[in-house]
Amino acid sequence: MPIYQVVVLALIQALTEFLPISSSGHLAIVPKLFGWEDPGLVFDIALHAGTLVAIALYFFKDWIQLIAGGFGLKIGTDPELKKNPLMLWMIALATIPLGVAGLVFGKQAEGAWRSPYVIGTMLIVVGFFMWYAERGVIGKKDMGTMSWFDGVTIGVSQALAVVPGTSRSGVTITTGLLRGLTREAAARFSFLLSAPAILAAALKGAHDIQKGGGIPHNMQMPFLLGTVISGLGGVVVIAYFLKYLRRNSLMPFVYYRIVFGVVVIALAAFRVIGD
Repeated sequence: MPIYQVVVLALIQALTEFLPISSSGHLAIVPKLFGWEDPGLVFDIALHAGTLVAIALYFFKDWIQLIAGGFGLKIGTDPELKKNPLMLWMIALATIPLGVAGLVFGKQAEGAWRSPYVIGTMLIVVGFFMWYAERGVIGKKDMGTMSWFDGVTIGVSQALAVVPGTSRSGVTITTGLLRGLTREAAARFSFLLSAPAILAAALKGAHDIQKGGGIPHNMQMPFLLGTVISGLGGVVVIAYFLKYLRRNSLMPFVYYRIVFGVVVIALAAFRVIGD
C-alpha cells in the first residue's frame, strides 16, 4: 500500500470519525474515486486503533473518573461526572443496541450497504435530521444532568451507524440535542459512547488477522503509520470540534452532508464510481 494513500486515508479517518460527516462513507468513496485498491482488513483495524488512541488520550482523565465512579470510588474532579457517577454503566447499557445491530446486519454493512446510493442517501437523510434538531431550541442539559433514558435513547440511535454514510457521531450528537443536551455535552457523550464499540470492532479484527497469520510484512509500516496519524489527528479534531460547538451550530456540517450526498449519488449514476 503506497505511503501517500496511507497518509490520505488516515487523515480522512481523523477528520470524519469525529466530525458528523461519516467516516465509513468517505473511506468507501475516496478509494473508488481515485481508483485505489481496497486497503483491506489490516488497514481498517489500524484506523480503528488510531481512533481508540485519540479517545483514550483526549479523554484520559474522564475515563479514570468514569471507571472509578462506576465502582464507587471518588477519583477525579470533573463536576459533571461527579453528579453522574454511574455514567460508566450508562455507556455500557447504551452500547448494547449497536452491538445487536452489528451482529444482525454486519454482513449487509460490509457488503450491499456499501453502495454509493446507500451512502449518499444516508448522508442526505441524516443531514436533514441534524437540520431538524438544530432548528429546535438547543437544550441546557450537561452530562451531569443526563438521565438514563437520555443515554439509552442516544445508544439506540447509534445502532443506525452500521449503515455506511450515517455517521456515528452525527446521529448520536443529533439525538443528544433532541434530548435537550447542549451541543458540547452531546458531542462529549457521543465520543465516550463510541469507545466500547470501536474497541470491540478492533479486537474482533485483530483476532481475524491473527487467525490469518498476523500482519503481513508489507502492511506493517502502513499499519503503524495509519494508527499514529489517525490517532494524533483525531486528538486535534476532538479538541477543535468541542471548542467549536461551544459557540457554533452544526449547520455547516448539514450543508456539507447534503451536498456530498448528492455528489456521491450523481457520481454513481454517471458511473464515475461503481458499487
